[in-house]
Amino acid sequence: MSAGLIHGLLLDGQGGAKRLNWTEVKAWNQSKGELWVHLDYSVYEVKEWLFHDSNLDIAVAETLLSNESRPRFSLLDAGVLMAWRGVNLNPTADPEDMVAIRLWQENGRVISTLKRDLMAVNEVVHLLEKGRGPKTVGELLIEIADRMVWKIGDVVNDFDESMSELEGKVIDEGRMALRLELSSIRRQVIYLRRYIGPQKEALMRFSIEKIEWLTQNDRILLREVVDRITRTLEELEMLRERAAVAQEELQNRISEELNNRMYVLSVITAIFLPLGFLTGLLGINVGGIPGSENPEAFRYFVIGLVVLIVTQLVIFKWRKWF
Repeated sequence: MSAGLIHGLLLDGQGGAKRLNWTEVKAWNQSKGELWVHLDYSVYEVKEWLFHDSNLDIAVAETLLSNESRPRFSLLDAGVLMAWRGVNLNPTADPEDMVAIRLWQENGRVISTLKRDLMAVNEVVHLLEKGRGPKTVGELLIEIADRMVWKIGDVVNDFDESMSELEGKVIDEGRMALRLELSSIRRQVIYLRRYIGPQKEALMRFSIEKIEWLTQNDRILLREVVDRITRTLEELEMLRERAAVAQEELQNRISEELNNRMYVLSVITAIFLPLGFLTGLLGINVGGIPGSENPEAFRYFVIGLVVLIVTQLVIFKWRKWF
């Protein structure tokens, strides 16, 4: 990467591309072919080029440099402005910490900006290097969108597998620690839905807008991408509901377990309450305690307590209290 230029690729129309440096990117014109400029917007030289040398409208340049942006699609007089989100598959990163990419298309040129690495973009670049990539800027945009949606789908499938394992643990174990794992799944699903919903709307609008450089085949492929992200959104909604049901089931199992423990303690308390009363009554230091002069009194008292316990157990069993 040179001064914020991650990739400068001149499409050859055959699925390949020629790499350009900053000087060649700045000297590009439409007669040379279709160009994809991929930039790191956090670099100062990129900001200078976008504002002063790229011939972009100020509002477009500011959007390409914005730190935060929700998925969107805007058809302007000069071109098309898009903002998408892809899952963060970088090492040690959380997938739900989504990476924003902003794209501007005009007159055979695509400018894309981001700050963090996006695997979907890297795969498209790899295809172009192998000569098996998109042939036009329209196909380029659709290929990026398609691979971003596939990556999101892969993450959602991982969530689905984790959710299935948690559901099994809830049924088999019902441990309190599972609440944290279920809460984590719900949090990740909510974060993904926050951006995938608007991204679906942006891609849907992209597929239906009357854009002259989009071919009929491009529109068919775009509709497939929209269908896929719609299914992914539905799966996320189902995952959220499953997590809520699993949390409710876990809470019910924990409450049932606590109730069973309280029930056992209540039975034990009911058994020992009269015993405690009798021992306390006969243990007071006043005259007239029955059997105080009889050496066999303690034995009879213990036997009486045992008979009382057995009687209580028989009554409890008869009343089906345990």
